[in-house]
Amino acid sequence: MAEAGTASPRVSRAPEGVSGAAVSGLSQAGLMFELFIDVAKASVRRPFQFREFILQAWFIASVTILPTILVAIPFGATVSLQTGSLIKQLGAENFTGAASVVAVIQQASPMVVALLIAGAAGSAVAADLGSRTIREEIDAMRVLGIDPIQRLVVPRVLGMVLVAVLLNGLVSVVGVAGGYFFNVVAQGGTPGSYLSSFSMLAQLPDLWIGEIKAAVFGVIAAVIAAYKGLNPKGGPKGVGDAVNEAVVITFLLLFFANIILTAVYLSVVPAKGA
Repeated sequence: MAEAGTASPRVSRAPEGVSGAAVSGLSQAGLMFELFIDVAKASVRRPFQFREFILQAWFIASVTILPTILVAIPFGATVSLQTGSLIKQLGAENFTGAASVVAVIQQASPMVVALLIAGAAGSAVAADLGSRTIREEIDAMRVLGIDPIQRLVVPRVLGMVLVAVLLNGLVSVVGVAGGYFFNVVAQGGTPGSYLSSFSMLAQLPDLWIGEIKAAVFGVIAAVIAAYKGLNPKGGPKGVGDAVNEAVVITFLLLFFANIILTAVYLSVVPAKGA
């Protein structure tokens, strides 16, 4: 106990709400990573739920293909118009097609896939698993000795990764085609110079990094959606909150993951002609 007349030292403390939110966020991050490890282990364990995998992949594709195409066309057009205008100011019109293709394949295509996978497929997965959880189907499966991660989560994660990789190829084709159309029609470019410049800046690793990004984004979106779906709070209202949280968290992590993957790629793979 402090003696009389002696000032006791003042200890600065963070507000309880801030520290509690930080601890909760770190705890959830750890649990999500633990779920990712469990999914990785269950993916190689027999029996593999092949029928469920096909059904989930088809369902995810059915809810994402059309929106992805509709978003890819204006996205590719915007990239083409912006890069074309900038390159014309620099007097390097011969590089218009190459710059547009690199921008679409490296950055635009994986990000479009990430946003659609997280917004459409991720929310559907979180809502499905959340409704099963509040109906106590997940607890019933555990009582029966069935692993819900192997039975329900693994097929959804692998299905989302497969669809993300395939959608990335589709978006790349649609984005490049849309960029070609708008560059030739809106900006008066020549089709021959646009097509012939592809090989000036673009290279095969650009396509590979786009596919790798799509696969990583699919894993992140699927694991977060599965975690939120398996841990809703507050009944049916909690399922809706879990879906919203899954989409928001996924968006934030996808942008950070894109920055890290892009930085690693640019430091490992030299630019064409470097």
